[in-house]
Order: sequence, then structure tokens, then C-alpha cells
Amino acid sequence: MQLASPSTRTLSQRLYQSLREWIQQGQLGVGSALPSSRQLARELGLGRNTVLAAVDRLTAEGFVETRPGAGVFVAEWQSERGAGAIPVSSAGAVSHELSARGQRILDFSRVLSDRHTAFAPGVPALDQFPRERWQRLLRRHYQRAPIEWHDYQHQGGVAALREVLCDYLRLSRSVRCRPEQILITQGAQQGFELIARLLADAGDAVWVEEPGYGGAQSCFVAAGLNAIPLAVDEDGANVNRVADETPAPRLIYVTPSHQYPSGVTMSLPRRMALLEAASRHGAWIIEDDYDSEFRYASAPIASLQGLVDDAPVIYVGTFSKVLYPGLRLGYLVLPEALVEPFTRANARLHREGQYVAQAALAAFIGEGHFVRHVSRMRELYRWRQAQLREALAPAVARGLVLSAGQAGMHLVAQLESREIESELVARGRRAGILLSPLSGYFLQQPGRPGLVLGYAGATDAEIATAGRWLCRAWCELSAPDRR
Repeated sequence: MQLASPSTRTLSQRLYQSLREWIQQGQLGVGSALPSSRQLARELGLGRNTVLAAVDRLTAEGFVETRPGAGVFVAEWQSERGAGAIPVSSAGAVSHELSARGQRILDFSRVLSDRHTAFAPGVPALDQFPRERWQRLLRRHYQRAPIEWHDYQHQGGVAALREVLCDYLRLSRSVRCRPEQILITQGAQQGFELIARLLADAGDAVWVEEPGYGGAQSCFVAAGLNAIPLAVDEDGANVNRVADETPAPRLIYVTPSHQYPSGVTMSLPRRMALLEAASRHGAWIIEDDYDSEFRYASAPIASLQGLVDDAPVIYVGTFSKVLYPGLRLGYLVLPEALVEPFTRANARLHREGQYVAQAALAAFIGEGHFVRHVSRMRELYRWRQAQLREALAPAVARGLVLSAGQAGMHLVAQLESREIESELVARGRRAGILLSPLSGYFLQQPGRPGLVLGYAGATDAEIATAGRWLCRAWCELSAPDRR
């Protein structure tokens, strides 16, 4: 028995592990007597208390048993059906393959990067967030937090946050709601999960924008729903192009204010057609309003939810884009009939939490810091988009097509072929530049080739460097003799 080799574990832990392995491997069979604690301590050069601690742990776990007046013996520790010693590494018979559903969820998952730089979509300017002011608010509300906030909660969120959110949404987004209709969640993703679980059953159809947001797609697949592509063009999602034989939806997922990832805004006729289709099929519309604050050519577009009375719409919002992703706070604006069941289900499935952060956020909004921060970020992102366009200008002059960029935190570059898309992604990986292929946002393959180029979370220098690299790489691949 080797106990002297370097290890972060204590001598007692190492002795316990060695004895347990000998028992599991059959070197110490059932009924075998262990040496006395004094003998083990003497022969191994250990303190007796070290030995006793290891034996006590084996006894508590059922590997050995003490027989008064006789000593310590290996217990009958195997299952009643077990015929022999079980190898320590016995997991080989268990398949490591993911389920079909698990593999589909991974298919929607983009490549993860240790550090977001120039082209990571959906990442805000983390270095511009007013962290000191935010920390002061957190400390203030932590000190004032009532003892009840440390218990399980089921109120739907801190009342003060729901009140200031209600005022903000009514003024800025024309959302029709009362504070009681807002349910605070741990991000938009949790909101999608609640909607999928509570309003649809496995096998039900959900119409999803094509191309669309992978986070929502993966959530619907995880719930066992039948995701059906909903074509998107320059006017947004088009329910009029859905074939007659398409299964009627239980849910319809859209990003009408700023379609992700194409960047288009859904026209008013399309919005009315969508509401009519939802009413005709008895379906709920999920309106994902993920970054509508960052609109550069006009004021934010009014929400779909507030367009008509009693619209069958659940409005989903998040603070990941306007503040920072690690905050993990989002919200649902629910029709009154759904408030109570959603609140109960959320408390049961996910537990409510972060009440101190919610209270701090309520103060951050109520004291005007939120609006000022959004205004500053709108101007910063407008500038960073211009910087990216400037870096790509030589390629644009030679035919590279970029999206209009009237809103949001990314641009889309259209590419001529999947081959060029794949080669650019591969070259970027080798150069340490993460590129998001547009084709990966499509449910039906092959998707349209392109690149989704985030710019909000990158510095001017990073945008210039990565932009020039992409410009050169695209020009090389798109040269006439390479076509």
C-alpha cells in the first residue's frame, strides 16, 4: 500500500481510498479481517487516529463492519444479485452516447469561446457597464434585505422591480400590462422553457423563424416540440408562406422588432397577419424582444403585444444585452389568466432567487441609471458598427453585402457559397477569430451562407484588427480566379 506519494488528500483520505479499492477489487474478500488499528498504524507509520478515521468512514459506508470482541471485517457490501467483485471502473457497459434529443440540442449550440472579442454576437460592452455604481446598489440592498428574501419565494419577483419595469415597458415599448402581469425569470431562456412546458405538449408544433435564434430552438427541441421553420424575408416572418398541410401551431416564436439574426423589422401588415394566424389556430405568440433598445435610425418599434387588445402574445425580455449576461435576469409579460399558473410553476421548477439583485436593479432603473446607460451604449454601438463597416469597406467595394444595421449589436455578411463560409470559419479558428456561420441558424439544411458579425462587445482596436483580417480573407476567397 503506497501512501507516501505526493497528494492533496490527507493521509486518512488516502488510506480510506486504498482500503476501499482493495475491497471493491476483491483483494479483501467478504469476511476478511482487517488488522487492528494499532497494527495498521504501526506498520504504515501513521497515527492511530488517522487509521480510525479511515475505518470509521468505511464502516459508515457499509464496506466493513465491527464485531464486538472480534475486530473489523469486510462486510457483505455487494448487491443481492452480485456474484463477484465489481471493478472500480465499471462504467464501460453504460453507453456514453447522447440521446437523439440531446444531440439535436448540441446541434443548436454555437462554438463556445473562452473570451468574447470582435465578432461574438449578442455580447454587450462589458467594460462600459457602471460596475462601481452597481456594486454600491447591491451592497445597499443586501444590507437592507428582509430575512424573508433568504427563504423560498413565489411572488413572481421583487414588487419594486415589476413596478418600474411596467412603467418602462409601457412608455418605451407600448406594452399593455400591469405590474402583476410581469414574472421575473433567470433570463429569457428560462422564460422560453416555462412557455414550452406549460402551454404545449410533446409533439405539438411550434413555428420558429428561419433563420432563427438557437437558444429558443434548442429549448423547444428539449421540450419535445415539433419545430417548423417560418420563412423570413425583408419584411420579417411570413405566415402567408406556410403550406396548407403544415401542422397547426401551438406556439409561434418571433423576434419582430429586430429579427435574429437577419436584422429586419417585421412590417405592420406582417404583424397583423401573424396575429390573425395565431387567433385562427388558437396559438400563443412568443415575442422575443431581446435588444430593441439599440435602434439607430428611429425610436424603438412598438411591441407586437401592445398592437391590439387581448393579443395572444407572451412578451419576453432580458437584461443580458442591455446590462450584462452574467446578471441572469429576464422577464415575461403574461396575460392575466396565465400569471398564477406560471408563477407557481416557476417557483416549483426553478425556484425564485436573486431578490437582492432584483431590488438593486429596480433602483438602477428607478433612479435613471438604466436609461442613461442605454443611451450611452446606443451611441457607442452606432460608432462600433461604423468602425466595422470601415474595416470591411474594401471588401464591400468588391461585392461583399452587409445587412442594413438599423438596430442591434451585429451585422450579417452575405456569402456566395457554403464552401466560402466553411473556409472563412476554419481560417478564423486558426487565427484566433471566432466566426458564427449564418447557415447554423437554420433548422433546415443547407442554410443560407453568411457570417453573423457581432461588434458591440469589442474595442475599436479589436474591431479594426479582426475586420481587416476578414476583409483580406474574403477578398482572397472571392477573387475571380478562385470562383
